[in-house]
Amino acid sequence: MTFKDLRKRISSSNQQQQQTQSFDKLHNKPFWIWNTREHKLEDVRTKGECCFNHIIGLPTKEGLEKPIFDYQELLYEALLSPGFCNPLNHDFKDKHLWIKKATGLGVTEFFLRFMAWLCLMNDNYRNSQMCIVTGPNIDIAIKLIKRMKGLFERKLGLTFPSKETVLELNGCRIEAYPSNHIDAYRALDNPKFILLDEADFFRKGEQEDVRHVSERYIAKSDPYIVMVSTPNAPDGLFEHIEKEDEETCLYKRLLLDYTYGLGKIYTQEEIDKAKASPSFEREFNLKYLGLIGNVFHTKDIEAAIQKGTGYSPDHQINHFSQKSMGIDPAFGSSAFGIVITQRADNQIQIMHAEEYQRPDFNQMLSTVWDLSRRFGKINKIYIDGSNPSFIRALKIQIGEDEEYEKIIREAKSRKQNYEFSMDVVPVSFATEHKSMLGNCKMLLEREGGHIAINPKFDKLITSLRTAVENDGMLYKEATSYDYVFDAFRLAMCYYRFTESWSRFRQ
Repeated sequence: MTFKDLRKRISSSNQQQQQTQSFDKLHNKPFWIWNTREHKLEDVRTKGECCFNHIIGLPTKEGLEKPIFDYQELLYEALLSPGFCNPLNHDFKDKHLWIKKATGLGVTEFFLRFMAWLCLMNDNYRNSQMCIVTGPNIDIAIKLIKRMKGLFERKLGLTFPSKETVLELNGCRIEAYPSNHIDAYRALDNPKFILLDEADFFRKGEQEDVRHVSERYIAKSDPYIVMVSTPNAPDGLFEHIEKEDEETCLYKRLLLDYTYGLGKIYTQEEIDKAKASPSFEREFNLKYLGLIGNVFHTKDIEAAIQKGTGYSPDHQINHFSQKSMGIDPAFGSSAFGIVITQRADNQIQIMHAEEYQRPDFNQMLSTVWDLSRRFGKINKIYIDGSNPSFIRALKIQIGEDEEYEKIIREAKSRKQNYEFSMDVVPVSFATEHKSMLGNCKMLLEREGGHIAINPKFDKLITSLRTAVENDGMLYKEATSYDYVFDAFRLAMCYYRFTESWSRFRQ
């Protein structure tokens, strides 16, 4: 054995001895003493070794130590008190917790500490695993394990030489997995704690997959399952769980908006400053709004909404005005988007904007017909050209030649615009997507904007706020209510922005 090897062995032995001594201090210690008076007395009696969090060091914000706050007791009780936040006393909710929270409340920090405490308070978690599933980025997984290792460094001076995504504590293996690589996560022997961190921001295709894998372990090893996130987009994982019936939902559900942390983790000044941001309602007030997109400016969307307060889509239908309808048809498990506009008061007014879930072919054909009758004559109906069966059915319904492909070919051969010869106009997203997006931007932004959106059309408003463009293509993974957004783009095909925007392409 070389001198270098001997030094390594001695160093490793010293580290192991230091770790053992430190962990002995944490054995049978409470996580936190929630009664303030009792906590102070125990702190004096034990000379600062009263509880797990005081021994390892309190959480910090901007270098200042913060206590474990009273709202975090809700998290503690929800996991360790079966009847807490469980009004119907269902046994299957004892260890399963869903938390929609404001950013910066310290919820993730709390659970990293809670998991470490479970490992070290006794030997119950030896030969088991704990899992943290993060967003689709290995750097996030590494960062969380690094934070967990760092819990023991500041006061106890402990370091852990293990893999970047792994921490071994008292015989329990804690490992972090990015949501797009969970193969190893599927094959665990004995997971006892599962933390799904910022789960509403997992990609759509991963959300249900991660949930199913996590819940599959309930019968196998009965783990704690904690799902925590700031809300993201509507119709995602968190909104689905929030809407589940109390009788059947697996989870206790906690809603922690910014008011829980006011005067504790946040100052009033910090909140006042945050309110100036368009993301405040999502980040702090638990609204499903999605991330701010990069297609439209917030001020232009707000201007369109302000214009929209000046008319009533239910009571101010102008039967003499020009109107357009955009249809993005889809069936089965997808949504069906319809947007109707009218030109009135020198504005393009949105009169209808809706997504229909799990649509039936004949039902949607009837819906389009009913809407057409309600709003009067629709000058043009623009529809996604990738659904020829619905296009034909709609053309037959309004008395138009269903052999539209032939009409399009003949018009193109004569270098004419086929749109002039039909009322139901198929549009190819493959060739027109960039120009449609650009046209919407012009109509919304130029000369103060020409579009008015009544505030009742919240799905359309959210889709505009979250719309993300990548090289002229709409990134649908990030854009909320993308079917109503595409229907909006189609309806705007009736209006072509020029220097005199009121000119139409007809």
